[in-house]
Amino acid sequence: MKGRTIAVVLNAGLVFLALITLTPVVWMVSASFMIPGEASTAPLHFFPAHPTLEHYQVLAERLHVGRYFLNSFIIASAVTLISLVFNSMAGFVFAKYQFPGRDKLFRFLLAGMIVPAQVTMLPLFLMLKSMGLINTYVGVIIPGLASIFGIFLIRQFAGSIPDSLIEAARIDGASEFKVYRSVVLPLCKPILLTLALFTFMGTWNDFMWPLIVMTDNANYTLPVAIANLKGEHLLDLELMMAGSVVTILPVLILFLAFQRHYVRGIMVGGVKE
Repeated sequence: MKGRTIAVVLNAGLVFLALITLTPVVWMVSASFMIPGEASTAPLHFFPAHPTLEHYQVLAERLHVGRYFLNSFIIASAVTLISLVFNSMAGFVFAKYQFPGRDKLFRFLLAGMIVPAQVTMLPLFLMLKSMGLINTYVGVIIPGLASIFGIFLIRQFAGSIPDSLIEAARIDGASEFKVYRSVVLPLCKPILLTLALFTFMGTWNDFMWPLIVMTDNANYTLPVAIANLKGEHLLDLELMMAGSVVTILPVLILFLAFQRHYVRGIMVGGVKE
């Protein structure tokens, strides 16, 4: 009986915390359907008195949010697909290949994780400027083509793949690339899905780097474009909320669709050697 009481209290506490967490999100969605000025009135309205799609129509027709949505999708998809290839190759090499200085090099890479990303932005910008890649998709994509975290995640998972499977493939005459493509990648599917979700969400929500690289409004990503609305439509809180909903909706749907694989990948990605 005591154990059941504790379980009920814990679950009630978790439900309460979940409601607190979700309340701002629910209000954001609700405010996006309010008429202009309703979200700013006192007392605060939690639900719209007269729901309207006016703000979404403004985003689509006058502010051309579809163009920014496409920019974000192209950049996030390219970074995700290419980084999966590079990270999986590097992680496999660090996990299964023996070469001089391997462990020292890997520790050196891990040390790079403590360096704030903001510190590297100026050197990266100057390098890309010298290559003529400012205000291009490529300029935004290049820094995300490989990540220390991604290499670490793949390496930890690939370390649990039995060496016997790899040796059997080699004995059958498979090249090293075929071993990687036919043996390693299928077995790494859970962690690859997890990393893909991490990478896509991180790139989609990235604000600072696209803001630095992109100088043409037509090339802005969604977070940058929505942030610019604050300057142009400072008092139109409902329009800002509609833009925020458009920005988070794709990654929210993606997370809900792949959350089972995400949790599984996180659990098996912590395998120790």
